[in-house]
Amino acid sequence: MKYVLLICDDETCSPTMEEIAADPAYHAFSAEVERRGASLGGARLRPVADATTVRVRDGETLVSDGPFAETKDFVGGIDIIECADLDEAIAIAALHPYANRGCVEVRPVWE
Repeated sequence: MKYVLLICDDETCSPTMEEIAADPAYHAFSAEVERRGASLGGARLRPVADATTVRVRDGETLVSDGPFAETKDFVGGIDIIECADLDEAIAIAALHPYANRGCVEVRPVWE
């Protein structure tokens, strides 16, 4: 079954790409997901200041800068994994470095 891991954190204190690249915890997480053959892809997202929100109301397209929600925690990236079941997806999510600083939401994919 496929799952998306939504990587959530307070982006005001999130690490830079260089810090992530140098962090052994990220290397260990990536290596474990690859070892399990679970990785289907993923990406880190740019800050919410770079976001654009699109809504259509009564046939009119409304575009605004920034995120939809006003909250401290934002989705900063996603990982797409394939696992035998939810228990395995939770085990992988628990290994993600952001599980120690923010949270990782595990969401099944409609197939």
